[in-house]
Amino acid sequence: MDLLKKIFPLSWKYADSGKNLAIGIILYIVAGFVGGLIIGILAKIPVVGIIIGILGGVIDLYALIGIILEILVFAKVIKD
Repeated sequence: MDLLKKIFPLSWKYADSGKNLAIGIILYIVAGFVGGLIIGILAKIPVVGIIIGILGGVIDLYALIGIILEILVFAKVIKD
């Protein structure tokens, strides 16, 4: 559990109230969008495009897992 808290700190920080839950989810969505936008621009470079494409998938996966963890912590399925 400590490893998850270090990798996804926002999931525990913003899961104490409904308002903060919404803020945390919006932060993850914005981070995924901005990361995807930057990667979409950098993916046009031929040599680096494949590596950047894989990195884009990792960023999207990070945001998705962060949102899921935040909801689970808010619903008290995962305890501290």
